[in-house]
Amino acid sequence: MTERRRLRVRGTVQGVGFRPFVYRTAVELGLAGSVWNDSEGVLVDAEGPADRLDELARRLGEDAPPLAAVWSVEATPLAPAGKGGGTAGFAIVDSRADAAPAVAVSVDAATCTDCLAELHDPDDRRFGYPFVNCTNCGPRYTIIRSIPYDRAATTMAGFAMCAACRAEYEDPADRRFHAEPNACPACGPHLRYLTPDGSVRAERADALEQAVADLLAGRILGVKGLGGWHLAVDATDTAAVAELRRRKARDDKPFAVMVPDLAAAARLCRLSAAAEEALASPRRPIVLAPRATGSPVAAGVAPGLPELGLLLPYTPLHDLLLCRVGRPLVMTSGNRSDEPIAHEDADAVDRLGPMVDALLGHDRPIHIRCDDSVVRSLPRGPGRKSTVQMVRRSRGYAPEPLALPVPATRQILAVGAELKNSVAVAKGAGVVASHHIGDLEHLPAYRSFLQAVDHLCHLAGVVPEVVAHDLHPEYLSTKFALDLDLPAVGVQHHHAHIASCLVDHGRDQRVLGVAFDGTGFGCDKSLWGGEFLVAGLDGFERVGHLAPVPLPGGAAAIREPWRMGMVWAGAAGGRAEAERFGAASDDRWEAVLALAGADRTPRTTSAGRLFDAVAALLGIRSRVTYEGQAAIELEALASSVPPGEAPHYMLQVPEPAAPAPGGGGGVPVPIVLDPAPLVARILAERDRGTPVAVVAAGFHNGLGLAVADLACRLASARGLGTVALSGGVFQNARLTAVVAAAVEEAGLEVLVHRRVPPNDGGISIGQAAVAAATSAATG
Repeated sequence: MTERRRLRVRGTVQGVGFRPFVYRTAVELGLAGSVWNDSEGVLVDAEGPADRLDELARRLGEDAPPLAAVWSVEATPLAPAGKGGGTAGFAIVDSRADAAPAVAVSVDAATCTDCLAELHDPDDRRFGYPFVNCTNCGPRYTIIRSIPYDRAATTMAGFAMCAACRAEYEDPADRRFHAEPNACPACGPHLRYLTPDGSVRAERADALEQAVADLLAGRILGVKGLGGWHLAVDATDTAAVAELRRRKARDDKPFAVMVPDLAAAARLCRLSAAAEEALASPRRPIVLAPRATGSPVAAGVAPGLPELGLLLPYTPLHDLLLCRVGRPLVMTSGNRSDEPIAHEDADAVDRLGPMVDALLGHDRPIHIRCDDSVVRSLPRGPGRKSTVQMVRRSRGYAPEPLALPVPATRQILAVGAELKNSVAVAKGAGVVASHHIGDLEHLPAYRSFLQAVDHLCHLAGVVPEVVAHDLHPEYLSTKFALDLDLPAVGVQHHHAHIASCLVDHGRDQRVLGVAFDGTGFGCDKSLWGGEFLVAGLDGFERVGHLAPVPLPGGAAAIREPWRMGMVWAGAAGGRAEAERFGAASDDRWEAVLALAGADRTPRTTSAGRLFDAVAALLGIRSRVTYEGQAAIELEALASSVPPGEAPHYMLQVPEPAAPAPGGGGGVPVPIVLDPAPLVARILAERDRGTPVAVVAAGFHNGLGLAVADLACRLASARGLGTVALSGGVFQNARLTAVVAAAVEEAGLEVLVHRRVPPNDGGISIGQAAVAAATSAATG
């Protein structure tokens, strides 16, 4: 008996070859009907025998194309049209934009193996073509202007397909059937090699040849990628790397290195299985991994660090460059330090021109900038599967939606924090976060923030009814939110951190959250940063924190860790110890010490500043040139000591108070964990000449075990079985491993970030989840 059904498919189903997949499947099953994109995903009208319609629905959900992510397939019966079946009875029809967008936008995907084979086949018409792509790979998010996803709605609209490409596009048996960015050398984008002032030096194949020659000669190039421009140089050329640092005004922050394949990556770094999987995935993030002995990469690529950030080519142009240069290439963001990556050609000439010897660009516009994502390989215990943790969520991951543990009953805009900003929107069961934007204290980043808000709302079809923001009144994101004519939900910074970890794991229950970071505005208007919270999505209670200490000079104490070293030296050994360290550190020590004792000086519980202090006290870093540098170098030294050989500097942990009477279960006063005795031990070990790396490892062990001990005690006092670790300090793999192992040994579950950054890049996701849960609770 013939039936007719309409199948609604939701998920990441546009820009991934889903309609051609539906077409081929329906034809194979002998069904009649049609398929089209609309504002909510993909719609299928199919007619034929009931068992074949059942099979169609099953395959749509289980056998989707590689880049697709199907959330649901819903069937609605329709009156039969009497079309019968057969290949002539099924068609792909024009898209329809009949409602606000509610479809997931596909992420940009690295060049697939089929396209790479064509790229290197001298007999293929796309041989050496730097823009080869198909339905399984290529640009998506960075070229999409609007939904539904069709060529006319992308930056490929200006390139009319030639007859050969059009034939592929219209051939159901072809891999490029309805591949919207389809192009070839005859009709598609082409390379341009520019002088620093933007004049054209060469085009097409000549542009590539000149770029290769210049890279081999040690010159610095701007290279246009999927989501923006890179600065590229031979990573094995010490002088060229040093010159890039000078021109970019980037003293120490590490550069990413691109290599042609996994074999080349393994020659530079020790790769876990999870690191290899991430490197070779279509997402192609930068993967931080331990440097291998004898690596030919110049020391200046990652000064003083045992890790390199590696990535594999993700565009055909990258692949051609790596193959012809035959050396690893620095491939760092095309920007001045602390500014957003350049993505428009005129902006690249303006900002990158003074830094480069030439620009290798092309004429396909990038609609939205999207920097490279970064993940870190995490060490795991014996017998445990290796994993990676998100550090920066951007190209290849954004704007992939995440499930909200508590669905949003109103449409939400979450504007994130000041540093490592991202924005997010939520409606229904999902939250969509933007690419990495950067630090909003810089005007170009703030402009990028405004663009991201508009673009994300437009793509996701969100008309915000609520705006979620940080409590800090001076954050530009907070000021933006409060200027909107919308109900505002203020979300405490560390609560947002823990909420983002819950979203990462799909949880909505209360946990004992440990939120360690640089600083965040507390409910008491002080600067928090070493917090123990009983938290769920709908609220939190501060049940513990690190001991507060002065932050002399505010932001100056972040740039100059010696200031925090002097403060913690005084907390551990008294004024004489503070004076001794201060006098050896900086001529301004007396004024800074006086400032530390002044009533007007803010105090902070920051774990990040504690790490800075220890790094300064051990002589590792008294001043920093990028955020987190002192703590990163402290961890690097600690990691050079095998865990089994590291000392345990113990720190006494206070006993939590009994729950409040009356069944409230509250802890009346937060427990204070004072690291001063641990700092005193560090000073004593330093003075007796214990190797700095050993002392650094002992600090990580001592603090980590104390944190785990207090977290377990607080969780037990509240009847909680799960501990969540969040905040930028938990990017420290050594500390995270110590805390997680101790918590698990105590019989509790531990949640560590995987898909969402533990740093401020995940704040917008946490804010959206809190706003959703709050709205649901209040109706």
